[in-house]
Amino acid sequence: MFKATAAALFALPLIACGTATNTDPAPAADACGASGYQSLIGANIAAVTLPAELNHRVIGPNDAYTEDHVPSRLNIFTDENGAIITVRCG
Repeated sequence: MFKATAAALFALPLIACGTATNTDPAPAADACGASGYQSLIGANIAAVTLPAELNHRVIGPNDAYTEDHVPSRLNIFTDENGAIITVRCG
């Protein structure tokens, strides 16, 4: 009986950890509206006018940038000539 009780006591913390749930809602895949900016791919960033209130950043091939994920921020990646190559949230 002692072995069964001891095993049950050791399993309790594991059970408690295994049943924890994340109550935060999953972020929307397109929280920044990137799908609406896909038509910019191929355009030169210098010729693009974006809304002033748009949370965005432009990242060139040699630019240093943080890799923190901000779902509502639009990331615009350009090549060495300023052509937009990728537009995505983050």
